[in-house]
Amino acid sequence: MTEIDANIDALVPDWLTLPDIAEMLGVEVTRVRQLVKEGQLIAVRRGENKALHVPAAFIDGDKVVKGLVGTLTLLRDDGFTVEEMIEWLFTPDPSLPGTPAQALSENRGTEVKRRAQALAV
Repeated sequence: MTEIDANIDALVPDWLTLPDIAEMLGVEVTRVRQLVKEGQLIAVRRGENKALHVPAAFIDGDKVVKGLVGTLTLLRDDGFTVEEMIEWLFTPDPSLPGTPAQALSENRGTEVKRRAQALAV
């Protein structure tokens, strides 16, 4: 896990700790850590105590946002670091419109994945 830079931190409106996510998903914190380790979620260290945090936009009620896992895989395959993934997901894209993270939460994952695939070209 990386410690996040202030500019990237400012792009993300809300963050959740791993225990918060565990409660929302109805699982143990160890399961959330496993999701991070497997690349199904990305987490960064932030705040005074440098605890792991995940962007709140990645969780939809009691599940991970649809399309996120595939998008993270594409970005990772393109050589993106965790910080670069967060920056890309939360930077407005006029062709979507909005941010890729917003588009994922609005079930427009296909559009987001197309843009992520185009980055590799």
